[in-house]
Amino acid sequence: MRRFTRLPLVALAVALVAGSAITTAAAAPVVQAADPVAEVSVKLATIPGLRIQSSSVVAGKPFFVLQYTQPADHRKPNGEKFEQRVTLWHRGFDRPTVLHTTGYGGVGGAFTSEPTRLVDGNQVNVEQRFFNASTPASKDWSKLNIWQAASDHHRIVTAFKQALYSGKWVSTGASKGGMTSVYHRRFYPNDVDATVAYVAPQDVINRKDNYVDFIQNAGTDASCNLALRNMQRNSLLRRTAMVAKLTAYAAQNGLTYDATFGSADRAFEAAVLDTPFAFWQYGSQADCPSVPGTAAATDQELFDFIDRISGWSFYTDEGTAGFLPYYFQATQQLNWPDVASKTTWLKGLLHYREAGDAPAAVPDAIEPRHEETAMLDVDLWLRFSGQRMLFVYGENDPWSAEKFEPGPGTRDSHWYTVPNGNHGSNIGGLPAAERTEATQILQQWMGVAANPAVAQTTAKTIDPGAQRQNLR
Repeated sequence: MRRFTRLPLVALAVALVAGSAITTAAAAPVVQAADPVAEVSVKLATIPGLRIQSSSVVAGKPFFVLQYTQPADHRKPNGEKFEQRVTLWHRGFDRPTVLHTTGYGGVGGAFTSEPTRLVDGNQVNVEQRFFNASTPASKDWSKLNIWQAASDHHRIVTAFKQALYSGKWVSTGASKGGMTSVYHRRFYPNDVDATVAYVAPQDVINRKDNYVDFIQNAGTDASCNLALRNMQRNSLLRRTAMVAKLTAYAAQNGLTYDATFGSADRAFEAAVLDTPFAFWQYGSQADCPSVPGTAAATDQELFDFIDRISGWSFYTDEGTAGFLPYYFQATQQLNWPDVASKTTWLKGLLHYREAGDAPAAVPDAIEPRHEETAMLDVDLWLRFSGQRMLFVYGENDPWSAEKFEPGPGTRDSHWYTVPNGNHGSNIGGLPAAERTEATQILQQWMGVAANPAVAQTTAKTIDPGAQRQNLR
């Protein structure tokens, strides 16, 4: 364990010499400064199966990287085990605690989510099972589903409540992390007191998609979406030249297509289909002049624009490898956007029926059976039993096309939309009155003094959990 401790101040004895008599002052007691890292470490050591990988002091507060032993299958707790990566940034044993779920990997450095800042709370950050090293050795894909992941979080919350933080808890996450926090509440509704989910889609019925229609109405100027449609058409009409560029690009960068798309041609089509989605997911109306939406656009201009918005490297074996667990989950339970079926302006130009669908990124050997009722179950829980839920969406974010919705049994829950917001939307981006209101709701849930000024300084950042999600 690596520690950074502060050396205590020591009062030195002063020898006073007066004539021939030597008088020694009484030694002042040594005052040992509290070691906050050691104090938290002692409590962490009481959690069975928890290992401290590293510890430090960040911004004056103890920060830990932890490994927590989990069952690969929570229905068989004595079976195969794996270590799940968790970080802890400690504020105080009397502070509320934020359970931040990324929904992906990426749990490493000291990061504070917006709720953590708004309530000045402890933060427990959890890497999703099957991402990075948080993966069972057997890699039995049947153990990757929303209930197994929720059970991971349940064990973590239970352990930390018993050992360190018995006060209020709030769960949070952005994008797939926000979805994950809702699934956790579905199966273990009493683990935390409230949930704040950012830009979290809820695709209840996979065959009924609103994504394409939503994108065509995003922004304030219809000419922008016309330009994006023209960009797609022109790119596909020049398929031969564009695929030749992509093939050369892959060769220059050592990229392949064998394990997922099977060819540069199919990867090209997927990227073209995704580009309007990606444009509004991370961009804004201010980016519209950059769209090469006329016939005068050169092949290189089209190629560079798609690379800048969607990223050619993402549509390769190497680019999708780290997101395979997501595509597996989307294929099995989460559902996915169908961005091809309603693109009537591309009629006759598409060669692959599923070029942009999640199953296209899952090898046939592990492709799971699709569970049509999984999201319906979560939807019904929220509508009839959900309480103390706070959702934030972006007005132009395509993932807002299908969102979590309230129902007759939803209690003390709130929905906010950031005007002109994209996939980085949060409470800090809301209009002043709504920002203050949402902040006060969260602070009241957590039992901390309301401080509307806190929301005014909330940084508008994207959680690490809000990485590229299913753009295909």
